[in-house]
Amino acid sequence: MTDASCVPVPAEDPRRGVMLPILSTVAFTFATYLTIGLSLAVLPGFVHGNLGFSAMLAGLAISVQYVATLISRPHAGRMADTLGPKRTVLTGLTMSAVSGALLWLGALAPGQPVLSLGLILAARLALGCAESCVGTGSIAWGMGQVGHRHTARVISWNGVATYGALAAGAPLGVMIQHRFGFAAIGVASLILMLAALPLARLKRATTVAGGERSPFRTVAARVVPYGIGLALGSIGFGCIATFITLLYAEHDWNGAALTLSVFGVMFVGVRFVFGRTINWLGGYRVAMASLAIEAIGLVTLWLASDARMAGVGAAVAGLGFSLVFPALGVEAVHRVPEHSRGSALGVFSVFLDVAMAIAGPIGGWIAGGGSFNAIYGYAAVAAALAVMLILLLQARAVPANSG
Repeated sequence: MTDASCVPVPAEDPRRGVMLPILSTVAFTFATYLTIGLSLAVLPGFVHGNLGFSAMLAGLAISVQYVATLISRPHAGRMADTLGPKRTVLTGLTMSAVSGALLWLGALAPGQPVLSLGLILAARLALGCAESCVGTGSIAWGMGQVGHRHTARVISWNGVATYGALAAGAPLGVMIQHRFGFAAIGVASLILMLAALPLARLKRATTVAGGERSPFRTVAARVVPYGIGLALGSIGFGCIATFITLLYAEHDWNGAALTLSVFGVMFVGVRFVFGRTINWLGGYRVAMASLAIEAIGLVTLWLASDARMAGVGAAVAGLGFSLVFPALGVEAVHRVPEHSRGSALGVFSVFLDVAMAIAGPIGGWIAGGGSFNAIYGYAAVAAALAVMLILLLQARAVPANSG
């Protein structure tokens, strides 16, 4: 990562001097997640419908990306610490371009389904690694430009870029496929990355901090408790993303897509309006308040007797979950030396991936023994456990800070 003392930090107009470097950096996150979103809604249909593979393999084509992201996150963090965030982002953008090219080639070989699927899986693996490099590298790069005191703002805006790009990419991908065919998804992804790469090369690099690197085990040990809190709080998000449409179908309700949109609007809106509260109140307080609000939303979903009540529950859950990642992330990276914060971000982010990975099978198992409403009751318990864990972490941190 970067040594803030070695990097000039703009001190003039705080909105202009801080926000421009942040936005110009998280723009690379937006571009990368836009390519992820482009294929999200159309890839399973191509694998299942056009290539003729089973629904399970169609699902695998999506999930293999998240496996690659999960495995590569810690490596991306160490790369940001040792080679610098700019190199890490450039590596991720290059891998995303390779992913677009492979996806394009895979789409051109529908007459050879095995070859086509192999190219698509290779593209998804490359995209998963790209997600790790760009997501972690952009946060580290932004922090290096504006200083550690703006860590919460960097993480918050990186999240806005992430979810905004996914929300925009999915319908855009459907439109592109409908008009130009599936191969155009790969071409669009490749062109987008070829446009982003020179912009990233022109952007100022931040100085890699000197000093002896903290052992990875030491960094991980300090960050893991915060990661567990993140995972517990993210289970609810994973359950809403995975099962809300099935919940509505179970009760013959209309409006599942609208509910997901409301969740996303609340998530992004809170980051816009309340992102600065982390600096004012501290990460611990904001995280606990956010998780408590999320738990209320999840309980509402659990008890929902009609579509309107379920929509309110999802909206409240989105409001609560929005600041969990940046609030806990700020406290996590402050537990390690500055030159190891890229590694800390990598380890911390892994727990979001884990939560998203386990939400599906665990939620499906719970629903198999009851109803889809029950899933959200258990997710609310997980969020409540996260509040208690963070309360303990805060109590443990106070003596260390006062000393």
